[in-house]
Amino acid sequence: MALLSTPRSSLHSMNQARIRTDALFALLRPTALYHRPVAERHRLIFYLGHLEAFDWNLIAPALGLPAFHPDFDRLFAFGIDPEPGQLPQDAAADWPESAEVHRYNAQVRRTLDSHRDEIPADLLRVAIEHRLMHAETFAYLLHHVAFEYKHSPARSLPSPIAPCPVHRLIDIPEGQATLGKSRTRPSETFGWDNEYDEHAVTVPAFAITKYKVTNGQYLEFVRAGAPAPHFWIRHGSDWHVRTMFGEIPLPLDWPVYVTQGEAQAYAGWADGTLPTETQFHRAAYGTPNGDERRYPWGDAPPDASRGNFDFRFWDPISVSASPLGDSAFGVSQLVGNGWEWTSTVFEPFPGFETFPFYPGYSAPFFDGAHYVMKGGSSQTASCLLRRSFRNWFRSDYPYAYAGFRVVHN
Repeated sequence: MALLSTPRSSLHSMNQARIRTDALFALLRPTALYHRPVAERHRLIFYLGHLEAFDWNLIAPALGLPAFHPDFDRLFAFGIDPEPGQLPQDAAADWPESAEVHRYNAQVRRTLDSHRDEIPADLLRVAIEHRLMHAETFAYLLHHVAFEYKHSPARSLPSPIAPCPVHRLIDIPEGQATLGKSRTRPSETFGWDNEYDEHAVTVPAFAITKYKVTNGQYLEFVRAGAPAPHFWIRHGSDWHVRTMFGEIPLPLDWPVYVTQGEAQAYAGWADGTLPTETQFHRAAYGTPNGDERRYPWGDAPPDASRGNFDFRFWDPISVSASPLGDSAFGVSQLVGNGWEWTSTVFEPFPGFETFPFYPGYSAPFFDGAHYVMKGGSSQTASCLLRRSFRNWFRSDYPYAYAGFRVVHN
């Protein structure tokens, strides 16, 4: 990779991303770093070291910098996504003291910052987006830490509850959906390996729900015999939801967060299906005249009037709360307020190539067990709201801020 001039905007973005993740760790009481709030993931101390270890392992070799703590470089190198039934078995005592991890982090930052003008631009962009993605991942984990082990910030209060919206279907005419990013056309945005290559797909006509499926709608499914979602808690005959910093009565107008399997089951119960990735693109970025938009609302960059994203709130808002973010067809909140499950298995696009500097980013997950999610949640950074971005999880993963809507073909 050629050494490109590192723009000041990217250096500023890295500083802002560090501030974001530092603030998340600051919400934890010190002893909580050794907790494992999600059984399938590492203890939280891993994530404290992982962000800096990732940056070091990615950038230091490109600059010819010698390792100063190879044991930590290896220990904090990789997260885990274990096969079902194969949970990690390490003990808290197996991990280093947090003070030692903080010293490692500080030295990584000092060393890389002293060479910041030499960092290849693409590597810096990888480091920034990786950190921001982990800010969201860490928010999932933080959500499941016992309330007494977290400091509650001022912005932790949930938004006011609104009346449940009138749900209806919106007809989407047949048309083209352009997926992925072009390798040849200049672009101002970075893309991960699974976002390439750009290709167009003709999407037959379908109908899609205007709003994400709400807690209120899903409650009827539960009353019909379906299991309750992971974030719900029952107290006698009443349902509550676990927010980031406390339990509140179930807000019927919020999007329900479920697994892909639960979303699929609900869609079938409602005589529909989950949208495919191409149907999502058509509903989100298509227009009646055949043009396609950069975002559902148009080409203007994301701002707080368009939806619940970029760490604006800790928890969801009403599914009808941000009409300025509607798509050209009038579909609401296709970006923000919860990722949206699709029925599409996570697979490479035609022309897929791994990054030579990060070959393990996408390819290990092309296993038929992970499904594409689109859109974004309240904890998704604005730069990840681009049309081509793809997220993915296992079909039974219950911890993500992921909802869905129903399609009728």
